[in-house]
Amino acid sequence: MPAETAHWAAWANNEPKWEWPGGKKVALTVTFDVDAETAPYAMGDAYAAKPSRLSEARFSVIRGVPRILDLFKRLELQTTFFVPGWTAEAYPHVVEAILEGGHEIGHHGYVHTKVTEASLEAQRNEIERGFKALENVGAPRPVGYRNPMGEMSFETLELVHNAGFLYDSSFLGDDRPYIEKFGEIELLELPWHWSLDDWPYFGVDTDFGGTPQPASAWYEVIRSEYEQARAEGRNVNVVCHPEIIGRGYRFAQLERFLTEIVSVGDAWIPTMSELAKHVEPLLLPNVGHKEGRV
Repeated sequence: MPAETAHWAAWANNEPKWEWPGGKKVALTVTFDVDAETAPYAMGDAYAAKPSRLSEARFSVIRGVPRILDLFKRLELQTTFFVPGWTAEAYPHVVEAILEGGHEIGHHGYVHTKVTEASLEAQRNEIERGFKALENVGAPRPVGYRNPMGEMSFETLELVHNAGFLYDSSFLGDDRPYIEKFGEIELLELPWHWSLDDWPYFGVDTDFGGTPQPASAWYEVIRSEYEQARAEGRNVNVVCHPEIIGRGYRFAQLERFLTEIVSVGDAWIPTMSELAKHVEPLLLPNVGHKEGRV
């Protein structure tokens, strides 16, 4: 597919003027991918036969999510949890707890399939079964999507576009909300980046190894990026996994970070859908938000 050079050139010369509700100086989103056992399952049958690895993944819903929900309740914040359909089916009480806290649930596939190595049918099932599973446990139909495994295929890109999501959070083409474009497909993108994801700092696996960093290293990177975003008046999106950031000493740094930001009081900390609705008129002025788009 040819590069959309004209689109990107126009974007470079027409950055919107970012203005946040209440005169806030910066928009901060701290989101969570509630993968549970789906991540090892997606890596193949060999991983499904590793009960210790599965138990580590299960920490996400046993300890990580409750700690996060308690923190956000204390700080009176709401955020977005991206929940695979399998996780919702296996742990419906977790979905219930997230919704009771006033949080948004985003679409994160069904079983965390690596779509670049999956058939078109499997990719379609990831989308459709993900919707159905969340619906079956009482979650509202998601308006946002984040692709599992950190990579999108062109087939899934088209499926996501056709599903009519309000926003996507799978691409890394900017550090501000923007419009991701491939041919006739345009997505309102709330981008992420590996450097703002907790996995590269702490991820470890018996097969692939890993070198977990001090929790302070994660804090310093996230805090530095936040301060830069604040200076530029833009948005920064931090991506976390409850089984990773939910570990005690790491969670302490998440708590430290959010508590500091809230105490200063000049950051808007919305859910992803709230952010998307706010920036959509700036990025797609001829479209406008419509309730129930999905």
